Amino acid sequence: MRSMQLDRIALVSDVHGNLTALEAVLADISSRGIRRIFNLGDYVGKGPRGSAVVDRCREVCEVNLLGNWDDYLPDPDRQEDREGLRWWKSELREEQWGWLRGLPFSHDFVMSGRQVRLFHASSTSVHRRISFDHDETEYLSFFENTPATGDGPAPSVVGYADIHDPYFEESLGRTLFNTGSVGNSLGDPTPVYVILEGVLDSPEPAPFSIQFVRVPYDAHAELAVARELGMPELDGYEAEILHGVYRTDLYKNTQYGYHRTPPSPGLSTPVD
Repeated sequence: MRSMQLDRIALVSDVHGNLTALEAVLADISSRGIRRIFNLGDYVGKGPRGSAVVDRCREVCEVNLLGNWDDYLPDPDRQEDREGLRWWKSELREEQWGWLRGLPFSHDFVMSGRQVRLFHASSTSVHRRISFDHDETEYLSFFENTPATGDGPAPSVVGYADIHDPYFEESLGRTLFNTGSVGNSLGDPTPVYVILEGVLDSPEPAPFSIQFVRVPYDAHAELAVARELGMPELDGYEAEILHGVYRTDLYKNTQYGYHRTPPSPGLSTPVD
């Protein structure tokens, strides 16, 4: 029996201005012969080369989605202000501000008979964070149609980003996964992306897989670029890309604040 030809799509997210990590991941994707790349958002902020990352993703990514940083950083009505936010915004070109804020919220497609939906953070907002440590109500909320996602067929597979913490979960006939982060991976700071494999655009059941890929890169070289450019919050960036420690935890001298949900569910934080 002839083996079935399967399609492959690479999913990247949360590059956060880390061009060195992005290029390492793109090289790995290319080496596997994968030509379709979907980006789940957060191109900018935290790292030194958001403008170059935006340009590169516009060049190579077939799908580009909105992230919380992409919406919040160029927002002319943004209330929060600090040196880092001003620096990361001014590093972008003005036309990139509009491109980022105009990105679509979600992307739906069919693969191997499964209805797949991708978005950045949750089904309702790019600013609503749901970590891996969630309850069943939050789990089911990923698969709901909302004003943000539109009224398409309800997904049975959902991939999202935002938390910089890759994981996979199956329950109640549904599949949920998080892509992790290319440029700002926490816990293990090694960049991570996802490969979806199956028969694209086919309503018929067929083999389907979700693979997580870690790609080593020269984080010290990336840090040197940030230092040379005079980027603020350099110590926080070093903690994140060298040690996988969330900069807010570093500055507050706390632990695991990024990875655990506080008592009230559905915490909204604009620029983590």
